[in-house]
Amino acid sequence: MTTTDTPSFLPEALCFRPREALVDIGANLTHESFTRDLDAVIERAQKANVTTMIVTGTDLAHAEQAVAMAERFPGLYATAGVHPHDASRWSDELARQMAALHRESAVVAVGECGLDFNRNFSTSAEQEKAFEAQLALAAESGLPLFLHERDAGTRMQEILKAWRDDISRAVIHCFTGEAKTLYGYLDLDLHIGLTGWICDERRGHHLRPLVKEIPLNRLMLETDCPYLLPRNLPAKLKGRRHEPALLPWINREIAHWMGLEEGALALETTRTARDFFNLDTASQES
Repeated sequence: MTTTDTPSFLPEALCFRPREALVDIGANLTHESFTRDLDAVIERAQKANVTTMIVTGTDLAHAEQAVAMAERFPGLYATAGVHPHDASRWSDELARQMAALHRESAVVAVGECGLDFNRNFSTSAEQEKAFEAQLALAAESGLPLFLHERDAGTRMQEILKAWRDDISRAVIHCFTGEAKTLYGYLDLDLHIGLTGWICDERRGHHLRPLVKEIPLNRLMLETDCPYLLPRNLPAKLKGRRHEPALLPWINREIAHWMGLEEGALALETTRTARDFFNLDTASQES
């Protein structure tokens, strides 16, 4: 099974509703695997008390789709940016189109943008050019940044340090790095997004002792669905597609490693996310 499989239901053992509402700050709901059952996916999320979802826009087409979703479904918002994989496509015209999207009330962050020196689908020079151009857009709009980084922590921090006084807030989404990289981001007053990676005993074990180092007012939760299906689920899915309704399992795992009650972590991360993305104001404007 692949992430393109679209299960019509979740096993009952996976469906529970935490007392505190949750915010999924990174949901790739424009992915083709959600085409056939998006309404059901959002309904399941709401039943799991995942009341707010931020749909990630990784290029112009997906950002426009994310905005359309946010306009259609209450509780959904959008980001708009160009992923480092697509940095080679950056142009002055694309910059103008992105700036226009950033003026939409549904758009609450610039991104997903950043650096990825792991796969290098675009050259490092192309990535840095597109990244700095989007930092300029964030400075101009005042929107926070939704950042991607893989194997590029040192260079990412160098660039962000030079721009830090010009941008408002920034979150390193789907953080999977080591302690040195984490401390560098925290020193820059950045926020950290954690996913189901921490639920994976094969590769997420190094994160477990690190989560206690993240202040609660800098920590946010995300699924990064349909990817990174948590491995702490008590029942198997028919497919391998992740979705926002499973965010409570990520909250449970992180709470365990932080030594917190699940409700306390949910309350704090939701408060942090609403403040970071200025969601109360965005709701009023939409």
